Amino acid sequence: MAGPCTIKVLDHSNASPPPGSVPDTSLPLTFFDVPWLVCRPMQRLFFYEFPYSTLHFTQTILPSLRTSLSHALQTFYPFAAKLICPPSPHKPHILYTDGDCVSFTVAESSADFDRTVAYLARDVKELHPFVPQLQPSRVLNNTRVLPLLALQVTVFPNSGICIGATFCHVAADGRSFNHFMKAWASILRSGGNSAACLEKSVPFLERNVIREKDSRGLESILMTEWWSWASDWEEDKVPAHDILANKVRATFVMGRGDIDRLKRCVLIRCLKQNESEQLRASTFVVSCAFVWTSLIKAQELCGRGKHEDDEFHYFCFVADCRNRPEFAIPETYLGNCLSICFVRMKRRELLGENGVVAATKAIGKRVWEFEKGALREAEKWLTNWKEISETGHLVTISGSPKLRAYETDFGWGKPKKTEVVQIDVSGAIYLGDSRDEEGGIEIGLALNKDEMEAFHGFFEQGLKTT
Repeated sequence: MAGPCTIKVLDHSNASPPPGSVPDTSLPLTFFDVPWLVCRPMQRLFFYEFPYSTLHFTQTILPSLRTSLSHALQTFYPFAAKLICPPSPHKPHILYTDGDCVSFTVAESSADFDRTVAYLARDVKELHPFVPQLQPSRVLNNTRVLPLLALQVTVFPNSGICIGATFCHVAADGRSFNHFMKAWASILRSGGNSAACLEKSVPFLERNVIREKDSRGLESILMTEWWSWASDWEEDKVPAHDILANKVRATFVMGRGDIDRLKRCVLIRCLKQNESEQLRASTFVVSCAFVWTSLIKAQELCGRGKHEDDEFHYFCFVADCRNRPEFAIPETYLGNCLSICFVRMKRRELLGENGVVAATKAIGKRVWEFEKGALREAEKWLTNWKEISETGHLVTISGSPKLRAYETDFGWGKPKKTEVVQIDVSGAIYLGDSRDEEGGIEIGLALNKDEMEAFHGFFEQGLKTT
């Protein structure tokens, strides 16, 4: 068990673009943004080795860290803006005005850094002190105003640093957020030369490139659906303590060799069934299939999955629509650009002897459908989410190995560990790149203790038998 951990706040301030450097700007939401109005804030942690004292950090690193953040926010100013949610029929939008800022906290932790960045199972609450809190929303003239980003830097004296971020998904998806973090890191490494750092990666902020493609009226359809939810929307609601009770989180690693063996095993089984021509066994697809089936087996073993054999279970992932021919949205687009994809399978299929193969086929088929039409059933993104989540049989994926979080280098080397903390409450599975092996992946989960133990068993057994 971990010993008592204390967090001492050393400073709290605000970070903003240089005064007068960004004009007042209003950014409309697109149909890609609207579904995320109902999403909890995203929480990201980046841990770095830093074998120096807190005083050394505050005197030599902190000033340049603040300055580089200010320069990054000048270009990525929507993160310093606020979300404006007026009453219907007026539409929510992002508004930046001169002086808008990001909450910036500096703290010191007494926690054991090596334990904190370990992959072993531990109480989910151990990481929460390093997560910054967004400033509470305000209601002005019947209009809700919400901040979009908060940052916290926590020093582990003579051991490490954690840079934590909490941001509203409606402002940006994972690719946009990681673009911002890498830009900030690059500016710091360069000694403040923001022009050189951003020359080839200036964020693209033009929203009309998406709105002009909305021939089906998706923005209006999804906005109407969101308005029907808005009266019950409680974005500041604190998770009940029982959500986190008895929960642990752990990180599992699948090396490139593990993934290759899994692909071969799935292919061989499909060949025996004369179905290999229809198989799409990418790293993403087979990894998701393997983790999904292992999780369902763990829940079944622990008594959570005992239902009718023909009952449906659902799997949800998002797919990036940047650079797709029907949109021509550049890779540096800042905002949300994700298609929401659902997969449905019967319980007996997932628990069967060839569950991984069946799940690979189902997820692979949905990837193929996305590639044929990125906005398939986009009108139903919100209604499907609501109906499917209420079944209690939904597994979602957060993150992506393609975001390459371990390339976020502030000058202290690549992160020792990255974590996505909101999965503690959401129950999603985090999928990210591996720190130590190109082509490998990391899988983060937060489960009840008995489920985590069972999942670990199925995971290890599955890797050994492939």
